[in-house]
Amino acid sequence: MCRSIKTLRPPTTPEVTDEDIRAAALQYVRKVSGFRAPAAHNREVFDQAVDAVAAATQELLDGLQIRGSAAGRHTHA
Repeated sequence: MCRSIKTLRPPTTPEVTDEDIRAAALQYVRKVSGFRAPAAHNREVFDQAVDAVAAATQELLDGLQIRGSAAGRHTHA
């Protein structure tokens, strides 16, 4: 039903884009909901869930401290 969600944390993935985060959020919501594409009556809540998961993912990545990183924080494109 869905591909594996890839690790987005540096140094595993040195550059993470907003598209990478959105794709991971979409895969998560698809897996949890059981829908690849929701019906029209579920579209709004589905899209809201993708937005919320993407925001939480960005917050997580921004807050992680990576050992050996000069900046100590992850930045995205």
